[in-house]
Amino acid sequence: MNISIRGSKIEITDAMKEYATEKLKKLEKYVESPEDIRATVIVKIPNHLHKVEITIPMKSVILRVEEEKEDFYAAIDVLIDKLERQIRKNKTRLQTKKIKEAKEFAFDYIEPILEEEENKILKRKKVEVKPMDEEEAILQMELLGHQFYLYKDIETGQPTVIYKRKDGNYGVIEAE
Repeated sequence: MNISIRGSKIEITDAMKEYATEKLKKLEKYVESPEDIRATVIVKIPNHLHKVEITIPMKSVILRVEEEKEDFYAAIDVLIDKLERQIRKNKTRLQTKKIKEAKEFAFDYIEPILEEEENKILKRKKVEVKPMDEEEAILQMELLGHQFYLYKDIETGQPTVIYKRKDGNYGVIEAE
């Protein structure tokens, strides 16, 4: 596994690199060809906490986790556990759907998740998508108390989603 570690407003020490690399190498047993996989670790310190993000793009899925802890090493430990859980969840889905790209996971090392833990679609809802601008969409989203809101952009006419980010700001997803 090729591992890239970089820091934003923090110098990454050799000990930090070695620890993250050692922990991420343990995930290689879950992947068929680990030499083709590239993991990116980004470390930030927005306040007094270490915010660590790990992204591993694969053919069929993108594994991405992030965690904020006071200690970098504790954050890495939590993130590795989260990544293993994501791999186990995807293993169950890939085996049931028999997707061609499922070959990239080495299923021998993955314990299946109990069936009751698998996510299911519990509700389906149809909504009228009204044309509006971003500010009106934010207002509607806040009035409804939701984390996101689907609307038709008044300028482009395309379906657009506005969502509230963890930092309190807003993000926009536009259709092409």
